[in-house]
Amino acid sequence: MARELDSLARKLSLPYYEDALPAHDSFHAKRVRDLAIRLANECEGAVDRDVLSAATWLHDIGRPRERVGKIDDHDRWAAVKAGELLEREGVATDTIEAVEHCIRTHSIRSGSPEPETLEAKLLFDADKLDAAGARGIVGERSGRAGERYAVIDDSSVPGAATSDLPDIDLLREWARERLDLLYTSPARRLGKSRWDFMDEFFTQFDGEIGIEGER
Repeated sequence: MARELDSLARKLSLPYYEDALPAHDSFHAKRVRDLAIRLANECEGAVDRDVLSAATWLHDIGRPRERVGKIDDHDRWAAVKAGELLEREGVATDTIEAVEHCIRTHSIRSGSPEPETLEAKLLFDADKLDAAGARGIVGERSGRAGERYAVIDDSSVPGAATSDLPDIDLLREWARERLDLLYTSPARRLGKSRWDFMDEFFTQFDGEIGIEGER
């Protein structure tokens, strides 16, 4: 059943990602799905992979609408829409409710409820880990209106023009904030590895553009 629901949720989700930016598109959903299953395999507790797989595919289907201002909260909207889509396909009510909870709690925004189930915590962790490590560095940190993030301002050049958009240091802060919130032990172990890589990269990067002495 897990593979069947996984395939169904993927099929249902894809049309909603057609206008998504790279940070929250169907490829992001696939990475989060694969990472969540990896974390589940390393967890000691029992994980409902039906629920986890469906939630990972559907968790960001509201992002394109939120980005253009059609909705205010992509978590809440996606949870409701996912429930409607799965209900039409005859998915069991308890499974739908568990998927909705995962989606509703996957964000770090202040108004988001805390994830209470292991599946919800795994979705949260996998989603945050996708912004860390090598993938986090090269990935587009796209905002609500598609702003260009991670601008490189070289502070070593006197009088150089600077951008009014967020500097690349945002990536460091953005990743650190999310990794500090991880719930599960497997995610925290992987998060440490990815953070070590990012920290080394940013130290080298700062040196190369003259902020600190290059090693």
